[in-house]
Amino acid sequence: MAQDNEPYVEKTTTNLTDWSKEPTLAELKQDLDDSHSAHSAQVSQIDELLDHMHIKGSAKVPKIEGKSRIQPKLIRKQAEWRYASLSEPFLSSPNIFNVEPVTWEDRDAAKQNNLLLNHQFNNKIGKQFFIDTLVRVAVDTGVALVKAGWARETKEVEEEKPTYELTPDPTLVQTMEELSAMEQESPSDYMEVDEGFRLAHEQFKLDGLPYRPEIVGYETIKVEKVVKNQPTLEVCNYKNVIIDPSCGGNIENAGFVVHKFESSLSSLKKDGRYKHLDKIDVTGASPLGEPDFAANGKNGSFQYADKPRSKIVVYEYWGYRDIDGSGTVQPIVAAWVGATLIRLEKNPFPDGKIPFVTVAYLPVFESIYGESDGSLLIDNQKIIGAVTRGMVDSMAKSANGQTGVQKGALDAVNRRRFEQGKDYEYNPGNDPRATIHHHLFPEIPSSAQFMIQANNQEAESMTGVVAFSSGITGDALGGTATGARGALDAASKRELGILRRISEAVIAIGRKFISMNAVFLDDEEVVRITNETFIAVKRDDLGGAFDLKLTISTAEEDNAKAQELAFMMQTLGPNVDWGITAMILGDIARLRKMPDLAHKIEQYQPQPDPMVQQKAQLELMLLQMQIETERARAASFGATANLSGQKIDTEAAKAQHLRSSADKMDLDFVEQESGVTQERDLQSQRTQAESQAKLKMLDTTIRQQEASQMNKPGAK
Repeated sequence: MAQDNEPYVEKTTTNLTDWSKEPTLAELKQDLDDSHSAHSAQVSQIDELLDHMHIKGSAKVPKIEGKSRIQPKLIRKQAEWRYASLSEPFLSSPNIFNVEPVTWEDRDAAKQNNLLLNHQFNNKIGKQFFIDTLVRVAVDTGVALVKAGWARETKEVEEEKPTYELTPDPTLVQTMEELSAMEQESPSDYMEVDEGFRLAHEQFKLDGLPYRPEIVGYETIKVEKVVKNQPTLEVCNYKNVIIDPSCGGNIENAGFVVHKFESSLSSLKKDGRYKHLDKIDVTGASPLGEPDFAANGKNGSFQYADKPRSKIVVYEYWGYRDIDGSGTVQPIVAAWVGATLIRLEKNPFPDGKIPFVTVAYLPVFESIYGESDGSLLIDNQKIIGAVTRGMVDSMAKSANGQTGVQKGALDAVNRRRFEQGKDYEYNPGNDPRATIHHHLFPEIPSSAQFMIQANNQEAESMTGVVAFSSGITGDALGGTATGARGALDAASKRELGILRRISEAVIAIGRKFISMNAVFLDDEEVVRITNETFIAVKRDDLGGAFDLKLTISTAEEDNAKAQELAFMMQTLGPNVDWGITAMILGDIARLRKMPDLAHKIEQYQPQPDPMVQQKAQLELMLLQMQIETERARAASFGATANLSGQKIDTEAAKAQHLRSSADKMDLDFVEQESGVTQERDLQSQRTQAESQAKLKMLDTTIRQQEASQMNKPGAK
């Protein structure tokens, strides 16, 4: 809370947020005041460099009566040769970005972000203007400060919206299936289908029943139409951006960045993010009242008469503050005009970083601001200017074209004939070659020409820019092919280093765009731009640094990749599966900037030739019959083998029987020879006789018992 002795403006900040520790305007301005000294020193250094580049201000040659003021623009000449060589790699290809997946699962996200980023740069940002401005500012000042943002404009309109009733209709099955195919193959065309049929299709996907939409009425509704919803880029004036001087040359480590920009009350009110606009002192906040502010355009003194359009200077603060008393800082954004705080909120960007990207042309240790080629060429330009002015003054003071005649060499009549260009007579004793003198420019000393040539060559050797100051000849790069190649290699490496630094900045901008697209861009807008279903980015990857490789696309690099893929196609041969062929051909078509052909290739399903298909079927049948034949043959071989096995068992049994018969015969022979057989026969006979005797005795006993039973008294 503001105290009673504090200015009124600091009390206005209490209503901007609900933070427990809301920073005051004085606290925010303190960072700006503390960095003013370092910023002013850097601005003075860049201003002096630009003075020498454009020969103005401190670099302008003082006016001396009778002396030349000419000053060759060596720094500007070197810069002009540098502009195209740095901007052409970005502008030579229709696409500036090449998004590649790190893993296979990121392929679809990479493809969609590639289309989206290049569409935004080509159609929303204005690629050529941005790249030309970025390169020229970096070359001229040694640093380029780029601010990324997001612009969204909407308007509310009333529309007559029909209300539908869905009636089941089996005849629309094919229509629903066609809509399903359209939704998959061309989502942008699907979005153009009548709303009623899209509602019927959504219901069809739920229950599988086709419906016919019928309009049953209309209702007037208010719809918010999006007029503009896109990222923005601004190459800022180095005077209007104050960066934390303690960041050590890396803006990622900056605790704050303050950007001064020109606006008006009307624009701020239309934006909708600013408050307390009625407390702004328009007169005191005009660009004329801000001596350190670089106004837009050359005529910075222009001002509108009415208050809504009057130009005012807005200070926008991006930094980190402890807003809840926890001791941990959080990213915030604040804005003020004069002594009025008009905006205070958390950083709205998904990555939570300061939305500035810097490019150092020639890096300086622990400094955001780099150096330009001009800082190396100031002395050379001064020397070339001094020598050139001396030569011009020497030639300007000569009586070039005038003719002097010695007195008495010609009489009056012949003098008149001489002046008329006619033949004349000269007086005896006078040699016209000695008495008549034609004045010419004095010869320029070779030392002067040597000084200019030596300084031009030194300038080219320091910057690596061969501006052909000695003429466009073979000797301009060296007397031998080896020398020329060495000079070109050194120059190209230096230029490549500068190009890499600019590329890194553009890649950082692309990552910021990816993170903002994931949050601020509607799914329908992505579908309209890419004609693909929206692929959501993981929430933990909203910072833009997810599994995508972002590189600068050049025509040479794309052509080299296309040739490598074509070589892979040749290596695979004509019999490779169509799925692999379609993937490679699709990538080649995209590298050749033919997205429509790439989509057709990926969606194409080859239809086989009926003759070829029938031949394949017959070949399959033949192969099946051959397999059956081989199976039958194998079964026959198995049966034969089984029969052979059974025969083996039979023969073994026969052999065993023969062996048993032989053994029996051998045993019988031995028993007969030894009398065992006879003894066995005798024993058998004795046993039989004994049995018969016992049987007879038993029979006799039985008869006797029967007879005694009959002889008993009472027996019948």
